Amino acid sequence: MVFQKYFPELSKQQLSKFNDLKEICLEWNKKINVISRKDTDEFEIRHVLHSLSIAKFVQFNAGCEILDFGTGGGFPGIPLAIYFPEAHFTLVDSIGKKMKVVQEITESLELSNVNCKVGRVEHLKEKFDFVTCRAVGRVGKIYPWVKNSVKAKSLNSISNGFIFLKGGDLKEELSEANISFKRLPIKNYFTEVFFESKEIVYLPYQKK
Repeated sequence: MVFQKYFPELSKQQLSKFNDLKEICLEWNKKINVISRKDTDEFEIRHVLHSLSIAKFVQFNAGCEILDFGTGGGFPGIPLAIYFPEAHFTLVDSIGKKMKVVQEITESLELSNVNCKVGRVEHLKEKFDFVTCRAVGRVGKIYPWVKNSVKAKSLNSISNGFIFLKGGDLKEELSEANISFKRLPIKNYFTEVFFESKEIVYLPYQKK
């Protein structure tokens, strides 16, 4: 598995769960289109490894609480929950049929550190250490939805904040957002061609 190349510390149990995740997701995808069908042949790279790039950027400590909004088919939340079994993940999406699938997947994988919710992220009252999302929308548009979802006090090696997985030319998008951010090219972590244009955009918590 490609994960062992970059994450040699993964246990046999974790590797087994990643293998099961692929099988379960692709089986569900035949019934409900929760991930792009053009990506299924490269599921491990385009969905799982892409999600795990966040684990190269920050190691979530035990007890850390992460909100993954617009989770779609459960990415990056489910792979991160497998990698960080002592952190807690809340996966949210407004599309009920997708969240039904995500719930089924997490139960099949016996992920007790995942909570699935149907709804809009801006209606959540809980606060988290980090907010993650992938391919949800432009930073300037989605940031107002989640800016009040992060706790001020940090438990980790970096400040609490927002971790977005983005791709393409981000110069205009990030300039219009008018928010302090840090860009990290994922090709610094992984050598596959898919990651040439992929980045992590990190927005640290800012006092109101």
